[in-house]
Amino acid sequence: DRFGTSQPSIQKLQGSGRIQIELPGVDNPERVKRLLQGVAKLEFWEVWDIQEYGASIQAVNDFLVAEEKAKAPATSETNLEDELALEQDSVAGDSTELDDLEAELAQDTDQDLLGSQVSPLLSLNRSQFGLAYEVRDTARINRILERDEVNALLNNNLSFAWSISPIVGTDGTETLELIALKKGRNSEPALGGDVITDARQSFDQRSRPAISMTMNSNGAKNWRRITGENIGKRVAIVLDNYVLTAPTVQSEISGGSSEITGNFEITEARDLANLLKAGALPAPTQIVEYGIIGPTLGQEAQAQGIISIVVGLALVVLFMFAYYAKGGAVAILALVFNMFFIVGILAQLNAALTLPGIAGIVLIIGMSIDANVLIFERIREELGKGVNLLNAIKLGYEKAYSSIIDANVTTLLTGIILYTMGQGPVKGFAITLIIGIICSFFSAVFITRVVIEWMSRKGDSTKLDFSFAWSKNLLNGINIDFMSKRRKAYIASSVVIGIGIILIVVQQGLNLGVDFTGGRSFVVTFPTPQSATEAKIALGDQFEDAGTEVKTYGGNNVLKITTSYLIAETSEEADAKVESALITGLENHTGLSFNADDTKVADGFFTISSKSKVSGTIADDIKASSVESIILSLIAIFLYIFIRFRKWQFGIGAIIALFHDVLIVLSAFAIARAFGFAFEVDQVFIAAMLTVIGYSINDTVIVFDRIRENLENTLSKNFEKVFNEAINDTISRTIITSMTTLLVM
Repeated sequence: DRFGTSQPSIQKLQGSGRIQIELPGVDNPERVKRLLQGVAKLEFWEVWDIQEYGASIQAVNDFLVAEEKAKAPATSETNLEDELALEQDSVAGDSTELDDLEAELAQDTDQDLLGSQVSPLLSLNRSQFGLAYEVRDTARINRILERDEVNALLNNNLSFAWSISPIVGTDGTETLELIALKKGRNSEPALGGDVITDARQSFDQRSRPAISMTMNSNGAKNWRRITGENIGKRVAIVLDNYVLTAPTVQSEISGGSSEITGNFEITEARDLANLLKAGALPAPTQIVEYGIIGPTLGQEAQAQGIISIVVGLALVVLFMFAYYAKGGAVAILALVFNMFFIVGILAQLNAALTLPGIAGIVLIIGMSIDANVLIFERIREELGKGVNLLNAIKLGYEKAYSSIIDANVTTLLTGIILYTMGQGPVKGFAITLIIGIICSFFSAVFITRVVIEWMSRKGDSTKLDFSFAWSKNLLNGINIDFMSKRRKAYIASSVVIGIGIILIVVQQGLNLGVDFTGGRSFVVTFPTPQSATEAKIALGDQFEDAGTEVKTYGGNNVLKITTSYLIAETSEEADAKVESALITGLENHTGLSFNADDTKVADGFFTISSKSKVSGTIADDIKASSVESIILSLIAIFLYIFIRFRKWQFGIGAIIALFHDVLIVLSAFAIARAFGFAFEVDQVFIAAMLTVIGYSINDTVIVFDRIRENLENTLSKNFEKVFNEAINDTISRTIITSMTTLLVM
C-alpha cells in the first residue's frame, strides 16, 4: 500500500523474520528503502512553550557547566604537561623561561574556566525563541539528552523530537528545531495516528505540496477537543519520532479533516500520504541488501508475446471484416476505442501491469467483440425477416441490450467481489476486468451505434451491410437436437473429469510452480551476458519440469534462478542434488565450467554467488481470500440470475456450468501431465482460470437470455424444443466469439 498501485511480490527467506520483496518499476532504490524502513507511527502531540520548560533547560545547563568545571583541574594539568613537553626542546637548559611558560598556561586555563557559564546545550543553540541546532551538532545534543542525569532534571511530562525538515539560513547553514513535546497519560501522545482513515497528496493555500488527512468519528471528536484547548499554541504532528510540522492552532478544527504542510516535494508528499493511508508497520524494517532484477518474462519472451498479440488481433480484425463487411469495420473501430480507454485509464491510475492483468485485458477484448457480434447477429436476423435497414438496426440493438447487460453485470459482480476481497494477482485481474467491462460496454453499445446510425442516415439506400455474399447464410438455419444428446455429453464430461480427479490424487496434486511452493534460489554470475528465457528452457530437463523462474539480477551477466525442484525435501542431500542439477544444466547450456570460488569469475567459468530458500509468492492468505471471493462471486451470480430470470434453476445451471468448465481444464492439465506434458500451475494459470470463469458466465447467460425470450414468446411447454431453439439461435454467436478468441490464443 505504501507504493500506491504498484504490486510487489513477497517471499519469505529461510531464517527468522526475513522477507524478500520484488517491487516492479522502481528506479529510485533510496526511495524504496525510505518507504520500507519507515514504521509510519503517526502521532499528534501538544507542544510546550519555551517559557514553560526554560527552567528545566537552565537546570541542565548549570549541571553540565558544573560537571565540566569539576573535570577542569585534572584536564588542564594534563594539557599543561603536554604543552610543556612539546616546548621542552626549544627552551632546554633555561629554567626561568620554563617557569614563565608554566605560569602563562595555567593562567589561561583558569581564565577559560572562570568565563564559561554555558554548556553546549545553550552555546550551540541558534534560535532566540526555542531550541534549534545546526545539523552537524545534532548528534552532540542527542548524547546530552540521552544521559540519565539530564533526564532526571527535566519534567516527567517533557520529551524532545527533532523536526524532519532543516531550515536553510542565508549563509547556507542548515538548522533543525528541537521541539518540546508534552507527554499525556502514561507518556502517550494526545492522539494516535490509527484514527486516520484516508490520506492523499494535495496542495496548500500557497500551492505547495501538502497531505490532506481524514479521521474517523472518534479521532475527529478528540482532534476538535485538542485544537480547541490549544488555540494560540503549537501542536506537533510526529511521524516515526520526527516532527513533520508543528503549526500554531488558529482555531478549533472540527469534521476530522486536517492538512500537513512543510517543505515537501510532490513525490515526498505522495509517499507520505501512502505511508499514512497504509498505516503503521508492526515492527521496524531493516534493509539487508537490495539489487535490481530483470523481469520474469525476458526480452525475448516479451517480444514474442507482443508479436503474437499483434498477429492474433490482426487475424480477428480480418475475420470480423470478412464476415460482417462494413459492420465488422465498425466493430474493429469500437475495439480500438475500447483498448484506448482501458490503457488510458490504467495509465492514469498508474496501475501495475501484471500477467493476470493482461489476462483481464484479453478477456475484455473477447467480450468487446462478443457484444458487437450479438448486436450484428440480431440485426442480421431482422434483415433476414425482411425488416428495412433502419428498423433492423433499431431492433437489433434493442434485443441485444438485455443479453449484453446480463452478461456484463454478472462478470462485473465477479470483478467487484474479487477486487474487494482478493489479494495479489487476483486483485490485479479484478481491477482490469472492472475497467474493461465499463469501457467495452460503452464502446460496443454507444460508439458503434453512433457510427452505424451515421452510416445508415440515408435509410435503405445506404450501402451499409453486415455480411458478404459468402457469409450471409453461413451459420443460418442450423437445427441440431442438442437436448437429445445431453446424456452422452454428461457421460463424456464425467469420464474426463473423473479421470482427471483420479490423476490429480495419484500425482499428489497439480504441478505447482514456484509461485505456490517457493523453492531454492541461486544467484549465478557469468563472465558474459546470458538470456534468462533460454536458461529457463535449458534447465527444464535437469529440474524434471519442476517450476522454475529465471531473472537477470543487477547486470545481464547475473541470473537469479529459483526452482521448486525437490522442494518437499529439506535434507542437505536434497540441497546438494538441486545444486548439482543446476550446475549440470548450466554447463550443458553455456559450455562454461563451474567455479566453486564465488569471488572469482574468469573466462570459461561461472560461479554461484549466493543461495537461499524462499517461500511462494502466493501465500496462504492470498489463497484463502481468493477462495472466499470466488464463493461470494458464485452466490452473487446465482442471486442475480435468479432475480433476473425469475427461476432458481437458471442460477443453479449457471453455477454447475461454471464448475464443469473449471474441472474440465484442471482435468486436462492432469491428463497432459500423465502424458509427459508437465505444465506449471502458477500466476499465469490463475489468470487463465479467472478468464475461463469469465467466459463461462458470459456464454451461459447469453444462452439463458435467449431461452427466457423464447419462453416469453411461446405458449409451448415443450422445454426441450424451446431450449434447442435458443441454443441454435445463438450458435452463430457462440462459434464466432469462440473462434476469434481461439485465433488470439
